[in-house]
Amino acid sequence: MKKGSFLFILLCSASLYSQVAIGKTTLESASSSLEFGTGNKGIVLPWVTTTSGVLSPVNGTLIFDLSDKKVKVYQNNLWKDLSIDNTGIADTSLQDTLQEDLTAKISIGTPTVTSGLFVLEDIDKAMILPKVASPHLNIISPSAGMMVYDTVKRQLAVFNGSVWTFWSE
Repeated sequence: MKKGSFLFILLCSASLYSQVAIGKTTLESASSSLEFGTGNKGIVLPWVTTTSGVLSPVNGTLIFDLSDKKVKVYQNNLWKDLSIDNTGIADTSLQDTLQEDLTAKISIGTPTVTSGLFVLEDIDKAMILPKVASPHLNIISPSAGMMVYDTVKRQLAVFNGSVWTFWSE
């Protein structure tokens, strides 16, 4: 019931404003389509059994690949590893018997892309990741595929189920 209500509110918010804030009341930036509140929480990326199972990915697609326990981004029409370390673990028992609803989709912005479960489709806005100071110290029980912005290191941080990997460029 809570998930249904959340999705309904998210869809209504997206269709009215094309900007959504989760866990906060005001947006940090007019250039964001999705923002998250503070707290020691992150977003958990979709778990896929293998990258080949992702049909027609577009550049910028993010996933957690269960075949090698890595967070990956589709960039320049190739999958790029963001985890480096392949010792990740993920307990998939809760979802192993579930069937995917291929028609399920949430879109923020003007709907154009047909693939993807949760798609940010604005051409002039971006997602601001959850911000966490030292996530490797402060997120008590991270899930495989979790992603945050580390405000101390000023880097993207991804969790593969075992270790955090930090990215800056």
